[in-house]
Parts: sequence; structure tokens; C-alpha cells
Amino acid sequence: MEERKALGIRPGDTIRVHQKIQDKGKTRIQMFEGLVLARKHGDEPGATFTVRKVASGVGVEKIFPLYSPLIDQLEIVKRAKVRRSKLYYIREKVNREIKRQMRRMSLVSMSTESGAEAAIREAEEAKVAEEEAAKA
Repeated sequence: MEERKALGIRPGDTIRVHQKIQDKGKTRIQMFEGLVLARKHGDEPGATFTVRKVASGVGVEKIFPLYSPLIDQLEIVKRAKVRRSKLYYIREKVNREIKRQMRRMSLVSMSTESGAEAAIREAEEAKVAEEEAAKA
């Protein structure tokens, strides 16, 4: 929960959301990458953020709960400096105009990992550390 708060998602960010989807008893990961239009309710447990992308010429918006257990991972692809806290006006703009208006601050690769991914990574790091200690 703290890692998502520390990620600091804000309007203007382009993010990739890895969402768990249940299909006939199987769980799969579906990615949704787009522009954050709004963030609501601060850092409280009911906090949400709205992401918009254009798929096949049709605008698609999804509202995600920030602390949902169905969200496996959040990645910030890039950050842009915007002057509004809610970017709802972008719905009427053309893609070309949006890109012109967004001033890139930096290309950032931040992400949150699920508990399972973190455990696997820590186990691999511990294994490498043991191998290095055995060599020395």
C-alpha cells in the first residue's frame, strides 16, 4: 500500500496498469496503458485515478481504485508537466494537440511489484549473494 502511495501518480502521467482478470477459473494479467486524467480522494483507502487511451480510434476510459488487490502492478511510463489537476478537456482534443501541449519532464521507469514478484526477486538476490560469498 505504501509503495503505491510513494509512486505519486498524478494527472499528465502516462501509466501502464497490470490488472488481474478472472476468465473461467483462470487468472490472467491485462495491461491498460494511457494518460491519467484525474486523481480523486487523495491517499485515502478509496482513492481512484482515471486513465484514458485511444484504441482503434475510439477513446476508452477506465477508473481504477488505487489500492485495489486486482491491480498487480503500476508502471509510470513517462511524466508530463500539466497546469490542471483534472484533464477532462482532453476528451475533446485531437491526439496531435495533446502531444503538443504535454511538456515532457523526464522519461521515468517506476513500478510497483506484487508481493509474489517481490519475494521471487528477493530470493534471486539472496541466491546470488550466497554464490558470491561461496566464491570468496
